[in-house]
Amino acid sequence: MSRLDSILGPGGSLSRALTGYEARPQQLELAHAVERAFTGRHALLAEAGTGTGKTLAYLVPAALSGRRVIISTATRALQEQVFFKDIPLLERAGLEVKSALLKGRVNYLCLSRFAQFDAQPLFEAPEDATHWPAFRSWTQSTATGDRGETQLPDAWGPWSRLSTPSESCAGSRCPDYERCWVTKARRHASESRLIVVNHALFFADLVLKSRAAQVAERRKARGQAEVDISLSVLPDYDAVVFDEAHALEDVATEHFGLSVNSARLIQLSQEAVRAAQRRSEQSGMLASLGLSLREKTDAYFRFVAGHLGLSENRGDARLRQEQLGPLQTATGPLLETLSALGALCARAAEDSSDLTKVIYEGLKRRAQDAAEALSFVLEVPDGSHVHWASMKGRTVWLRAAPIEVGESLSKWLYRATDTVVFTSATLATGAGMQAFGYVKERLGLEPEARAVKVDSPFDYPNQCGLYLPRHMPEPQDPGFTDAVCDEVLELTKLTSGRAFVLFTSLRHMEAVHARVAPLLEQPALLQGERPKRALLEAFVAEPSVLFASQSFWEGVDVPGDALSLVIIDKLPFAPPDEPLMAARIEALKERGENAFEAHQVPSAALSLRQGFGRLIRTRRDFGIVALLDSRLTHKRYGKTFIDALPPARKLYRLEDVKAFWRAGAYSETPTTSGT
Repeated sequence: MSRLDSILGPGGSLSRALTGYEARPQQLELAHAVERAFTGRHALLAEAGTGTGKTLAYLVPAALSGRRVIISTATRALQEQVFFKDIPLLERAGLEVKSALLKGRVNYLCLSRFAQFDAQPLFEAPEDATHWPAFRSWTQSTATGDRGETQLPDAWGPWSRLSTPSESCAGSRCPDYERCWVTKARRHASESRLIVVNHALFFADLVLKSRAAQVAERRKARGQAEVDISLSVLPDYDAVVFDEAHALEDVATEHFGLSVNSARLIQLSQEAVRAAQRRSEQSGMLASLGLSLREKTDAYFRFVAGHLGLSENRGDARLRQEQLGPLQTATGPLLETLSALGALCARAAEDSSDLTKVIYEGLKRRAQDAAEALSFVLEVPDGSHVHWASMKGRTVWLRAAPIEVGESLSKWLYRATDTVVFTSATLATGAGMQAFGYVKERLGLEPEARAVKVDSPFDYPNQCGLYLPRHMPEPQDPGFTDAVCDEVLELTKLTSGRAFVLFTSLRHMEAVHARVAPLLEQPALLQGERPKRALLEAFVAEPSVLFASQSFWEGVDVPGDALSLVIIDKLPFAPPDEPLMAARIEALKERGENAFEAHQVPSAALSLRQGFGRLIRTRRDFGIVALLDSRLTHKRYGKTFIDALPPARKLYRLEDVKAFWRAGAYSETPTTSGT
C-alpha cells in the first residue's frame, strides 16, 4: 500500500482520525494524478466534481512530496479554510508538515503607521472611532498582525492608514523591518513546506518579480547597481497548486496589465500635502506640487470622460488609435507634475532620517509608477494589449491589459516552476478529455499537457432536476422579462422560496426584482442592499429569495434545505463589446478562427457550470436548477452547454418540475470528507 493510500484510502489514517470520514475512489484517483505530477514534475489540469474531496486530494501528495509548494486559492475565505481546517486534518492523521498562511500586505498592521496614527488618532466618521479601543487592545495581543483576526467591518476607514501597500513600503530599510508583521510572515513562510496564499497575492508577487527582473536586466546592461526586490512576499518555491483555477485567467490578466485612475492620483496628492507638514527644505514645494497634482488630475480625467463620452450609462470605452492624440496631448501637464513630484521626493529622501525617508521614497515610487502606467496606457496599441477607459461612480480609469496571458505565464511561471497543478470543479467545457483544450490554450499550456477529470460522487439524476422551458421567448425578445417574472413566481411558490435567482446583468436583476418582490410570500433579498455576508446570513436564517448577479455565481456555499432552487435568467455570455472580450474576438478572427465557437461559447459554458454548482453541495441536497434561456433547446450550440453540466434529470414543462419536486427530497446519511 502506498503512503497516499494509507492516508486517504479505506481504513487509512484519516478514517481513523476523523469520525464519519469516508474514503472515496474519486478522491484517491485525483490524489494519485497529483502525486504523478509532483513525481514527474509536469503540469496537470485536474477537474474534480463537487463532493470529490479535492482539497485533501492535492494537500496530501503536496505534503508528501518534500518540496516547497504554494497552495493558491481564489479567495481569502477559501485560503483560511485550507489553512485552519484542512491542513489540521492532515496533522490529526499523523502527517505533520510545516505550513504558513500569507496574505497581501494590506491585510497586515504596519507598526510604523500605527505608531503615527496612535499618537494622534483622527477619524473621518464617528462610527470608525467606536472600534478603536478594541482594535488598539488587539494590537497588543496579536501574534500575526492579520486584520482577519479582528471583528472590524470590511469598510473600516482607518485601516487604509494602518496597513502598508507595496508602493508605500521601504522594505529592509524601514526601521521597524525586523519587528514587521510582513517580515515575520515571510520568514515563517521561508521555513515552511506548504504556503497558502490567494491568486491575487500570487500574481501580484509574480508580476513584481518579473518586472524587477526586467529592470535588473536593463540596469545590468547599463553597468548600474542591482535593484532591491525585498518588496516581494513569496519565498522561492518548487511547485504550485492553483485551487479554483477557473478564475486564473482573469486574475493574471488584471495583474499583468497596467492601470491608473483618478482616485489613486488624488490620494497621492493628499499624501504629498500631508508629507509637506514635516519640516524640511522641500516642504513648501512639496505642498505646492501636491495641490497642483490634485488640480491637474481633476482637469485631465474630466477631459478623458468628456472626450470618450464616459458616464454611468456608458462606463467602458476602448481606446482607438484615432482617439489617442488628444489624450496624449492633454496628459502633458499631469505627467510633468508627476515627474516633478518624483524628482523632489528623491532629493528630499537623500536628506531625511530613516522614517521620513520611507515616506518620501514611497511617494517617489508611486509618482513614477503612475507616470509609467499612464504613458503605457496611452501608447498606440500593438496588438498584444487592449487599451480602454472606464468609469465607476466618480472614478475614471485608464487601463491596458494583455489580450492573451499564456505567453507571460509561460515565461515567468512555467519556465521557473516545473510542477504546476490546476484544479477546479469547472475546467472542461464539455464531455471528453478534448474539452480541456479551451483552458489549456487560455493558460498557455501545450495541447499535450496532462489532464484528469474526476466525476462527482453525487447522484445528480435523483438529487437535481434541470428545468429547460422551451416556451420561453429568447432574451432579446420584448416579452422576455415578463416571462422571467412569471417563471420566478411559479417556481418560488413551489419551493416556498429558498431560491437564488441569478442574473447576467445588474440592470435585469433590478428590473425583475422590482416587479416580483412585492408579489412574493417570502422575503426578497437584493444584492447590493447589504454586505454579501449579511445577505447569506439572512438567506439561511429563514426561507427567502435572493436576487443576485455575478458575485453569487461562484464561491458561495449554502448546503442543505436553505437552498433548494437556483434560477438563471440567461446564458452568461460576456458582452461582445466589452473591451477585453472584443479584443480577443478580433484576435481570433484575424487568425481565421470562429470566435463564437472557439471562445465565447466555452467561456460562457464554464460560467454556467459555476452558477449550476451553487445548488448541490452535499449528498443530502435536493432541488431544481432552472435555466430560463430557450436558446439551450432551440440553438445548435445549446447542446454544448447542456453536455457541460452534471447529468441532472431534464425537465421541459412546469408540470414535470412539480412532479419531480413532489416526489420528495432525496436523502442519505451524510458523510465527511475533505472539501
